[in-house]
Amino acid sequence: MGQIETDYLVIGAGTAGMALADSLHASSDADIVLVDRRHSPGGHWLDAYPFVRLHQPSAFYGVNSRVLGEDRIDGSGPNAGFYQRATASEICDYFFQVLENLRASDRVRFFSLCDYKGDWSRVHTCVSRLTGETTEVRVRRKVVDATYLEASIPKTHARSFRVEDGVTCLPINDLVGLSNPASGYTIIGAGKTAMDACNWLLDNGVAPEAIRWIRPRDAWMQDRAFTQPLEMVGKLMDGISLHMEAVARADDLADLFRRLEASGQLVRIDPDVDPTMYRCATISNAELGALRLIEHVVRMGRVLAIGPARIMLEHGEIPTDAGQVHIDCTAEGLTTSPDRPMFESNRITVQPMRTCQPSFNSALVGFIESLPIDDAQKSHLCPPNRYPTTANDWLRGFSVNGRAQTRWNKVPQIAAWIEGSRLNGVRGIAEHLGEPEMQVAVNRYLETADLARVNATRLLADMGSAE
Repeated sequence: MGQIETDYLVIGAGTAGMALADSLHASSDADIVLVDRRHSPGGHWLDAYPFVRLHQPSAFYGVNSRVLGEDRIDGSGPNAGFYQRATASEICDYFFQVLENLRASDRVRFFSLCDYKGDWSRVHTCVSRLTGETTEVRVRRKVVDATYLEASIPKTHARSFRVEDGVTCLPINDLVGLSNPASGYTIIGAGKTAMDACNWLLDNGVAPEAIRWIRPRDAWMQDRAFTQPLEMVGKLMDGISLHMEAVARADDLADLFRRLEASGQLVRIDPDVDPTMYRCATISNAELGALRLIEHVVRMGRVLAIGPARIMLEHGEIPTDAGQVHIDCTAEGLTTSPDRPMFESNRITVQPMRTCQPSFNSALVGFIESLPIDDAQKSHLCPPNRYPTTANDWLRGFSVNGRAQTRWNKVPQIAAWIEGSRLNGVRGIAEHLGEPEMQVAVNRYLETADLARVNATRLLADMGSAE
């Protein structure tokens, strides 16, 4: 058995682990060991479907020390008018370059193709998937669990339904490998992966009437136009202020979502169906318009089994045939797990704080770990804000996000770090205060922020009583 020693042992070299390690490396003199079961850093991006792109702009994704892409606005194509969104291959290459830069300092080591077999407390062992060799890691400070909310993705998840012989059922990854036309395409799933599959088929010439979409529930999504940073941060701030106004004025939860939709902050595919899901997905008007062309939508619950002639669902059956290609888009994606303290005496458990911004959250956790304060204070500054699932989770996330931001603003070192971080989508507001759009947004925010916090507490209480 080999033995090594380090200050921090980071389990998981995906976005969370890399962003935290990069931030901790920059803000301290700590020695860091990264361990991952995969062959390279990048986490789930290494197994992503080939045509996937970031939902958010590359300008505030990745790690704090290195720009992803070129921070420019696309002039043509489906993302025209918005800041670049990196592809999976670009992100994987980016994280490889980040790791190379970190390792050059001699304070960061990376052990690939290794499984962590410790107990998260005292004994830390890692086992090589290639040789079976066990390495004991003596940790002077803390072990970092960057896998607590590991994503469930199409290529590796276990199906929840049965597929009988003679049925073609593929993960979305395999769409690009099809070599023969299908009699039709059945998309299974209600989330962003299913939307990506539909849009990819439409973009590649498949007629809308050839696509059948099994959609057990509908989702609220963010309009991507309101998520743009840098030179377009005025639009982003406009969106934040409209969130505040909607929460401040809402009579109840139904009224809140009416206001959010009316102000363009949340959108849905079918205006006649009330969404019950919210999972942070963003979408453009062009993508939304294309999805609305698909009229054959099946709302009979989740798939239980697919046979050669019938698809069995929770609330009935529908026909299928041997020439139909069924695309499994049912992987959970964002994982929800019970909240736990972010900082403990010998452990950091990486979880969200600001809603749906994994890179920012993880990097900020790394910076806060470097501050000379105790773990109770650090955990107070980092309230977990678990990923949303239901539509009502939008309000819970809004409330926790506001509470965290208030705490960060009271600590000058944290406020300064946030304002200077490339992962902070709203950085640079002060530089745009002269713009009319920004002035309107800031004034609206200031007028409604306190009212929104009070009303959010009331709406959350009502939500808890209803549930």
